Amino acid sequence: MRKLMLSAVCAATMICAVPAAAQELPIKTADFWDVAAISVDDGHFSDYTDYLAGQYRKNMEFQKSKGWIKGYYILSNANKRQGEPDLYLVTVFDHVTTPAEDIQREKEANAFLAQTTRQGIAGSGQRATYRHLGSDMLLQEMTWSH
Repeated sequence: MRKLMLSAVCAATMICAVPAAAQELPIKTADFWDVAAISVDDGHFSDYTDYLAGQYRKNMEFQKSKGWIKGYYILSNANKRQGEPDLYLVTVFDHVTTPAEDIQREKEANAFLAQTTRQGIAGSGQRATYRHLGSDMLLQEMTWSH
């Protein structure tokens, strides 16, 4: 019993002897990256890029001006293989919103875009005839702690 207690005290002493900085991880969490994989039917790429250059860009720039997002990117799949998407739409932000934030942002964005939520959903439905969401990932960036 005494050896067990002595071993426990020695282990505790060794843990306390490690500097505080060495106990922290060398990486920490940072921004969130939402990545949507988009496939566009043949013959409709120009239709979709017109949407991206118009309503999509207007909406994203508004969100950026409000500080809701830090940035956004349109990435082309340059080496597309069968079954892979044509584009990736990436949005970078610092926190996941609460339901209350979602409601407030929707109201502000609809006012800015001069549309209702139903109109926004209808527009998405029209684009869905030639644009297809393959997946949507939420990634979190990791940065160095030191």
